[in-house]
Amino acid sequence: MDSIKKWKDYIQLLYPVRRNDVQKAAFRKWLMGELKHSGWRAREETYGKLNGSVNVIAGDPERAQVFLCTHYDTAARALVPDFVSPTNVAAHVIYHTMAAVLLLAAAFLLSLAVSFPLRMPELMLPLFLLLAVALLGFSAFGPANPNNANSSTSGVLALLASAKELAFDRRVCLVFLDNNERNLLGASAFKKAHPDRAAENLFIDLDCVGDGDCLLLLPSKYSRWDGDLLAALEAAFPAGEEMTPVLRAKGLHYYPSDNRRFKFHVAVCACRFLAGLGYYIPRLHTKRDTVLSEENAAYVARSVARFVPLYLDGGDPT
Repeated sequence: MDSIKKWKDYIQLLYPVRRNDVQKAAFRKWLMGELKHSGWRAREETYGKLNGSVNVIAGDPERAQVFLCTHYDTAARALVPDFVSPTNVAAHVIYHTMAAVLLLAAAFLLSLAVSFPLRMPELMLPLFLLLAVALLGFSAFGPANPNNANSSTSGVLALLASAKELAFDRRVCLVFLDNNERNLLGASAFKKAHPDRAAENLFIDLDCVGDGDCLLLLPSKYSRWDGDLLAALEAAFPAGEEMTPVLRAKGLHYYPSDNRRFKFHVAVCACRFLAGLGYYIPRLHTKRDTVLSEENAAYVARSVARFVPLYLDGGDPT
């Protein structure tokens, strides 16, 4: 826990925003130093100007059997708070559809407010299109969000803690992905650079694990049929500790993170629960994203360290 608190304080004080090239480079230098202190060999993997991503990889991706990943980049401040409800796909879709409709309505009203007083109706359509693109693109290209405790930082903290617990297991590769907030470009680049490994091996994606006492474990439609995987997850993420694990191997779920780029994956996220809605993650991409539980990071790290030997060779989780 002492290391987790130190990392948390250090990241939030010196690297709270990791959005431009300078901010990301400074953070990666610190990150690779911390991985080295934990016994891992870390390096940067770059993918050219067109992709623009720089991932940090610890371990050997060509030898690893399990990949643990998270993203380290942070987002722009959203005009409308992001909302994720992994097990209630209908609510997720309805919310984001309504948010888009509201932004388009705002663009329409603004274009009307400008063109009508000027008595220039021909101006309305191009102005509407311009404003619509600007408002819808604000979340991608707007000013940086200053607080990113749960979104991004919590995953980094949990993966750093997992690295220390695992003590350089050569069967594991840690991947800190870039550009999650730019259409998962870092994950796409890693998949393209290591196509066989990305297609055949298991990826555990830790994202938004800092705010919430329920920990969702969401296997992909390909992973949920692996009985050994499900048994290892149940044993490695026990109830009765800091968090309540929820392994969901049936039904429809959707988690919009880097896990989507990998065929065999398990998405791991912390959620709150509300009757009638189900599990949800609040306050993403807003200034109110300030909750990052050190206890959550410790639970995830211990559980990941238990999971690896259970999954790979049926070892003792203790």
